[in-house]
Amino acid sequence: MARPRTKEQLLQASGDNFNKLFALIDSMSEEEQTKTFSFEDRDRNIRDVLVHLYEWHQLLLNWLRSNHAGNKTNFLPEPYNWKTYPKMNIEFWEKHQNTPLKKAVMLLKESHAEAMMLIERFSDEELFTSKYFSWTGNTSLGAYCVSSTSSHYDWAIKKIKKHQKTL
Repeated sequence: MARPRTKEQLLQASGDNFNKLFALIDSMSEEEQTKTFSFEDRDRNIRDVLVHLYEWHQLLLNWLRSNHAGNKTNFLPEPYNWKTYPKMNIEFWEKHQNTPLKKAVMLLKESHAEAMMLIERFSDEELFTSKYFSWTGNTSLGAYCVSSTSSHYDWAIKKIKKHQKTL
């Protein structure tokens, strides 16, 4: 599917990819769902992938709420930037090593619903006009939303399919 360019496309792609992600996970046995990936150095299992998505939802949600309330906030929290964010991802991974898979599923489903509700509040113009909001820099709010939802779900699906092939 092409990268969303309207709110309707964004919501559709996010919903479709989210549903595909869980259909894929639900098609696997509990043992397959909890098995360690044979190919990864950060996200070592499905739980790790799901909490990664959840944490990126939190980045989006906190950034949107803060900036929309008039408190200028960067998308990535200090001390991170777009060159150092892989270290932040490792911190997310470390933070959730004791999170059970069932809780990871619950957290992600809740944060996905929150993200969709927040996205719904914005117009096409607000979402997909570059620099519409000063706090989005040179890009659009929609680009951040796509990256944190539909395209990130696609990344997760590919990673889990790769895991499936090694089983």
